[in-house]
Amino acid sequence: MPGTDHGRERGGATVCLLAVGLVLLLSGLFGAAVAAARLGRQRAGVAADFGALAAASRVTAGEQPACATAAELVRANGARLVGCRLDGLDVLVTAEVTIRPVPGLVRTASVTSRAGPVRA
Repeated sequence: MPGTDHGRERGGATVCLLAVGLVLLLSGLFGAAVAAARLGRQRAGVAADFGALAAASRVTAGEQPACATAAELVRANGARLVGCRLDGLDVLVTAEVTIRPVPGLVRTASVTSRAGPVRA
């Protein structure tokens, strides 16, 4: 038909729209992965903090009972106890949480907390 450009369209706008959609999808996946990593680190931190506080209450009984108490609380908070040791009257507890931000990607978040008596 004279005066129309229907025969000259090649789908350029469709390709651009698909590219923009792909960029938005990848940005969303990246944002979800970052949020999952932050949440995992926070969970590990809470578990380590509670485990260290619980162990500090049992420090006079020795390392074995203190670390057993820490392991109980760390596990109850959805983490895994990686390390527990006494440093004088202080207790150092390391908790670890496994994170799966996107399918096929597995990471771990590890946090160490210290608890003990207040020093003036």
